[in-house]
Amino acid sequence: MSEFRNWLATGLSRGLWGCLLAAVAPITMGQEAATLPLGISTTQPASGPFVALPDGTFMVPYTQKVDSSDIAFEMIPIPGGEVVMGSPDDEAQRSEDEGPQFTVTIPAMWVGKTEVTWAEYKTFMKCYDIYKRLSRQGIRKVTNIDEADALTVPTPLYEPSHTYEHGDNPAQPAVTMTQFAAKQYTKWLSGITSLQYRLPSEAEWEYAARAGSKTAYSFGDDPAELDRYAAFADNAPDGAPKVGSKAPNAFGLHDMHGSVWEWTIDQYASEGYGDRAGKKLDLEEAIVWPDSPEMRCVRGGGWQDPPERLRSAARMGSADEEWKDYDPNVPLSPWWYTTDPARMVGMRVVRSLEPKSEENIKRYWDLDNESIREDVEYRLKEGRGVLGVAVPELTQEFKRKK
Repeated sequence: MSEFRNWLATGLSRGLWGCLLAAVAPITMGQEAATLPLGISTTQPASGPFVALPDGTFMVPYTQKVDSSDIAFEMIPIPGGEVVMGSPDDEAQRSEDEGPQFTVTIPAMWVGKTEVTWAEYKTFMKCYDIYKRLSRQGIRKVTNIDEADALTVPTPLYEPSHTYEHGDNPAQPAVTMTQFAAKQYTKWLSGITSLQYRLPSEAEWEYAARAGSKTAYSFGDDPAELDRYAAFADNAPDGAPKVGSKAPNAFGLHDMHGSVWEWTIDQYASEGYGDRAGKKLDLEEAIVWPDSPEMRCVRGGGWQDPPERLRSAARMGSADEEWKDYDPNVPLSPWWYTTDPARMVGMRVVRSLEPKSEENIKRYWDLDNESIREDVEYRLKEGRGVLGVAVPELTQEFKRKK
């Protein structure tokens, strides 16, 4: 399995064409899409969010449609700025892990208008059966030359009725994926779009959630106003509603408070932000890259949570083994959680205005822990996992074999 170890760590550096060339086509940019990057316009929008750039162009919202289906997601432009991380000592209901406060400089980016939905994530999940079938038919198998493009996709859910107990409506947020699976999703999405999607850092997430505010919530300090902005314990007894059901924040982002917790790329520390008090860091300096399968940071609160857990500064660390308590597999699944609160954990994607370097983006996409690597390797060796590389000729080859 040494070859597997080598390519699994390399990441997607040459561009991945997606599952059966599942092209994601822009549907809002018009003819400008042929000459400008998606999300960049020479014309200032008459209304709605935009970011003016020094060269006279504008970052604008854009929508992409997945293949020929009705599945689409929208990205909102967010201007660069600074965020004071954490909460002040006098904020009501604060936790010790929210301090000490420090400042992070955030570059301009696009942020998902809502969390990733089941419609979007299940498109990724379908690749499992497709890659398995192709491998059995000998159409396309991963080889050494594919190493940089290879990825793993989630196995089918062990107990779908448990995961979907509170719904799997295509417009509901997808949940229970591990951070590794969420990272692989962004790697896949980046390949099929030729754009650089990834999970946000903690600082980017909090900057987007606060939307310029310094209060407990993006709309102020009064939790009595939460009903308008968030799905939480007081108004969502049957699970997360469809994404975008509540009012957006000042940046135009929905569900930053409540609905489901959202993955960030950072490691969580229960003692808070350590010796960072009063410091000013750039984005990369502020990231705490994970070094353990446990305690990876999710933000935003979920539909079962009380108001204080939905504050902009609220944090939670993952508990890998506890969140897989009902998983009968050995080793435990590297792709799925089985146990609450994981049914309240989903994700939102971001895209930087300035793409990350090839070396840096790998850290957002690829395996970062030997224990997770061994679990994935074991699953593949047993035949319960699958590798995939999609290439332009794949679609026609698959049709002929089928």
